[in-house]
Amino acid sequence: MAVVGYGDLKYELDDSWPNIPEGWTLGEGWSGPNDDRFKHLDSNGMEWSGAGVSDVAADSKDRIYVFNRDAHPVVVFEADSGDFVTSWGEYEFLEPHGIFIDPEDNVWTTDRQRHLVTKHTKYGEKLIQLGERDWSSSSVTPYGMHPDHAFLANPFNMPAGVSVSSSGHIFVADGYGNRQVHKFNPNGEKVFSWGISGIKEGEFALVHQVDIDSQDRVYICDRSNRRVQIFDHDGNYINMWENLHSPGAAYCDRKNLVYIAEQGGRKDPGVSIFTEDGELVSRISDSRFSTPAGGPHGITLDSKGNIYTAELRKAPGLSQQRVNKYVKV
Repeated sequence: MAVVGYGDLKYELDDSWPNIPEGWTLGEGWSGPNDDRFKHLDSNGMEWSGAGVSDVAADSKDRIYVFNRDAHPVVVFEADSGDFVTSWGEYEFLEPHGIFIDPEDNVWTTDRQRHLVTKHTKYGEKLIQLGERDWSSSSVTPYGMHPDHAFLANPFNMPAGVSVSSSGHIFVADGYGNRQVHKFNPNGEKVFSWGISGIKEGEFALVHQVDIDSQDRVYICDRSNRRVQIFDHDGNYINMWENLHSPGAAYCDRKNLVYIAEQGGRKDPGVSIFTEDGELVSRISDSRFSTPAGGPHGITLDSKGNIYTAELRKAPGLSQQRVNKYVKV
């Protein structure tokens, strides 16, 4: 197997991971045209069926949570063996997008089409819901016009990602309909928001994902501006890393490294690895990443430093698998 990356950070693809239960699929969309359980209507009354593995996250026990658009939205595997552990979330999500696991192994998710951020136990029990189901911060939603045009109870409009800081504050990348980042206190009460549409510092084109480093600095993947912007815990601008290839997700480890999943647009998808100071120390560029407009959409690491990536499109040569494991060598 070819080695990818360079320097002290080199990897091999483990194409036997994971062991998907017989008869199951990952990221193949809802079950099919004749299965009413997984049919959803868009604003034009057409059947909506998403597809792809949207994101991945690892818990403290080295279990990998695969958040995908299929009959079983949250599927959990053992990191080492790839063996199936459990699944949950059936009938709950309309369009799974982002997943994050906090130090207590609570599982946070974003549902882009339902305009929701939710906190669950590792078994799938819902603990907190941020936002109002199916209603966005705009009066126009996928389900039509809200009867009260002034209704703004939900801060979200197609939220993409969520992360939790060491103090328990919740940061939401509210990226497709809004161009904002929202900060909530540990009780789920909104503290403040920042960001507008634009290309200047603190402005965004698409707030796609968020993660937080060892210094509680907030990394925002400003995907359509091809950059990552970095803020302090209070939303003050610090720095930006530019000229990236459509950064879709960030993962900050506890060794002061930041892993950026670059979707690539129409070329050069991969994973770039930086120090927290912005020095590029390695990059995974693998022909298995799908193009065009594919590439890694989500990323996480296990305790051994192995990398897991999620893709919305099938990787070349694979019939259905859209989650990859890169073993550190």
